[in-house]
Amino acid sequence: MVSLQSLTALGKREATIVTHGPMTITERTDVALSSLAARKGRMADLDKAAKAAGVPLPGPATHRTGTPYSAFWTAPEMWFVEAPYATHELIADLLKTAFGESASITEQTDAWVAFDLAAADLTPVLERLCNVDFSFVPAGYATRTVMEHLGVYLIKHDVGAARIYGPRSSAESLLHAIKTAAHSLW
Repeated sequence: MVSLQSLTALGKREATIVTHGPMTITERTDVALSSLAARKGRMADLDKAAKAAGVPLPGPATHRTGTPYSAFWTAPEMWFVEAPYATHELIADLLKTAFGESASITEQTDAWVAFDLAAADLTPVLERLCNVDFSFVPAGYATRTVMEHLGVYLIKHDVGAARIYGPRSSAESLLHAIKTAAHSLW
C-alpha cells in the first residue's frame, strides 16, 4: 500500500518559520483558500447566501476577518475566501453548497503559498519589496502587487502584521526575496 504524506509549498513536512532580526516569517499551512465569483445577474442571490453562510464580502482593496470565514476583494464581484484548514479542508465544496448557482467557486489552497510577517513595524521591509505605501494604508487593506518578479496578494492586518499570498510554484523565490529585504535592514 502506498503511504502518501503532504508537503508544504517549501517542500517540507512542517511549516517553515524564519526569524531575521526582529521579524518573523511564518509559512501558513493551516489556511484553506477558495475563490468566489458572482455569476452574471446573481449578485443579490450571492449577497443573501453570504450572509446566511457568514462569509464577509468586503469592498475594493479590503480584507475582512470573520469566524470561520475571512475574505478579501480581488476584483469586482470576486473574492478569495479563507478559513481554518483543519475544519475547512474542502472549502470549495462547503462554499458550493452554501452559494449554489449564485457563484462560481474554485479551490485555491494548493495554488498559493501564504507567509505571515510579524515585526514591530513592517514598513521598512515592505517598502523594499513592493510599491504599496504600507505606513499609509489602513489595517484591513488588501491588494494585488508585485514582489520581485512575482504577482502576490498583500493583506495588512496592522503595522506589524501582514500576510502575503504568492504562487506556490515560486514559494522559495518569494521567501528568498522577503529574507533578503529583511537582511538589508537587520
